[in-house]
Amino acid sequence: MTFDEDQSSMTRTRDIEVPAPTAWPLAMSFGITLLAAGLITAPPLSLLGAALMLGGAVGWFREVLPREHTVSVRVEGEVAPITLPRAPTTHPRIAEARHRARLPLEVYPISAGVKGGLLGSVVMAALAIAYGLLSHRSVWYPINLLAAGVFASMLEATTAELTAFHADALLMALLIHGVASVLVGTLYGVLLPIAPRRPILVAGVGAPLLWTALLYPTIGIINPVLERRINWGWFIASQVAFGLVAGWVVSRSLRIRTWQSASLDERLGLEEGDGPKP
Repeated sequence: MTFDEDQSSMTRTRDIEVPAPTAWPLAMSFGITLLAAGLITAPPLSLLGAALMLGGAVGWFREVLPREHTVSVRVEGEVAPITLPRAPTTHPRIAEARHRARLPLEVYPISAGVKGGLLGSVVMAALAIAYGLLSHRSVWYPINLLAAGVFASMLEATTAELTAFHADALLMALLIHGVASVLVGTLYGVLLPIAPRRPILVAGVGAPLLWTALLYPTIGIINPVLERRINWGWFIASQVAFGLVAGWVVSRSLRIRTWQSASLDERLGLEEGDGPKP
C-alpha cells in the first residue's frame, strides 16, 4: 500500500554572490576599435586606443585579481509541491527551474535619463556661451558653429558672420543640442546600472573622453566649420560638465525592476502580475 505526502508551496528568499558588474570590458573593446580605426585615419587615434585598451585590460584584471569582486543579489523563488511516492522505483517529481536572470535586475527609468540630459544640456550651453563671450564677445558664435554643419551657406562664413545673430541657426542649434542631450541622457540611464560603484566617474569622465575620442577623427565630416574653429579644451570641459550633471541626476533616481521575470501576458497587459517594482 502506497500513499503521497503533499508539501504546501512556500516562498524562499536567499542572497547569492554573483560577479560584480564592470564596464572595463567595454572600455577595452572600444580601445581596440580606436586602435584599428587610427590605422586608416589618424595616428593619435591609435595611441589613444592603445592607452584605452591597456587601461581596460588592467581594470578588468583588477576585477578578478587578487580576489574576485562580487555583489550580493537577493533571489526570491517559489518551492513547488513535490510528490514523493513510496514505491522505490519511482523518482520524485521536481518542479521546473526558472530561467536564468539577466543582470542588471534593476534599471533607471527613462524619465531619469531625459531629466538628466535636459539639465546637463543647460550647463553645457552655459559653458559654450561663456566661451563665445570670452573668445569673440558674442553669445551667437558657439551657436552658429553648432548649426554650421547643416547650412551650406555657412561653410565659408567669416568670423564676423559667425558672431552675428541668425534666427535659422539658433533654431537648428537648439534642435541639435536638445535631441543629442536627451539621447545621451537616456543612454546614461541604460548604461549606469552596469557601473553601480562609480556612476558619477563613468558619466562625468569616462563617457565624455570616449565621446571626444570618437568625434576627433570624424568632426571634419560632420561639421567642417566646427573642425577648423573648435577649441578642444572648452569642448572637453563642456562634455565633462554635462556628464557630471546628467550622471548625478540619473544616479540619484529610484531604480525599477526589469520585466525579465514577468510572463509574456503580463508584459502585454493581458494579465495582472507583479511586474517591475521600484
